[in-house]
Amino acid sequence: MKPNPSTLHHLHTEQPNHAAGDLDQKSSLDIAHLINAEDATVALAVNRALPQIARAIDQVAAARRQGGRLIYVGAGTSGRIAALDAVECPPTFNTNPRSVQFIIAGGAKALASASEISEDDSQAGREEMSRRKPTKHDVVLGIASSGRTPFTVAAIERARQRGAHTIALTCNPNSPLERAAHFAIVTQVGPEVLAGSSRMKAGTAHKMVLNMISTAAMTRLGYVYGNLMVNVAPKNEKLLQRAIGILEQATGASHESATKALKASGNRTPVAVVMLAAGVSPAEATSALKKSKGHVRQAIASAK
Repeated sequence: MKPNPSTLHHLHTEQPNHAAGDLDQKSSLDIAHLINAEDATVALAVNRALPQIARAIDQVAAARRQGGRLIYVGAGTSGRIAALDAVECPPTFNTNPRSVQFIIAGGAKALASASEISEDDSQAGREEMSRRKPTKHDVVLGIASSGRTPFTVAAIERARQRGAHTIALTCNPNSPLERAAHFAIVTQVGPEVLAGSSRMKAGTAHKMVLNMISTAAMTRLGYVYGNLMVNVAPKNEKLLQRAIGILEQATGASHESATKALKASGNRTPVAVVMLAAGVSPAEATSALKKSKGHVRQAIASAK
């Protein structure tokens, strides 16, 4: 699929923002006020897409229960936002890095330097997706503010052909990406302060959506207890103290008891939570977590 530049001016995200028409003549404070006012509308745009976001959360949680993956795919800003969410899942939820993955046009080098030409490469999109061998157990989420990026559209088409559940995340309705996927999440943020710069409101909206999907799906899987990151891996001093604090909050244990339990668990925070909450040994807590597939609250209930 080759891009058609003539279609760009029809996109909502490419329209002129009349409030910013004299942007280059404004003071620094006025520019900051204007950008801030426009950013305030992003949450409202995301709010209108909540039913579709909830559907995506349910699909991702169901896929993970079956051992499937969440695979993000995007180009440019969209790909970098996808990468950010994917790489934050292991330290936040102690998930296997393969469980949430990202594909970015131009490969890993495009994370640090622009690779705009890669966005137009449909064949590369198909090939990159084929390398991941998507199946019916996977969810593949394509991100493109315009909804027309050839690399991303082609990758979603290939994933759908392979039987994966496919989702489009875009800022423009009725796009090629939406038509390629099973369903779409459309965050209509409107024109940017800097015309066409989708790293701004569009990027903010999509970071919000990806944060929602990954956080809510992992919560539904039981990797969160209350609103605590009970799967955090204490790999440095800050995270060690955070884990101890989590144990105190989750179980009411003293600082000393929480510290001892964490050490006895082998620095495995969810094991320590179950130990303290259910009053069981490290082995019993580990067994309960294995039976519940990592669902902390269910593990506590069964261990008791």
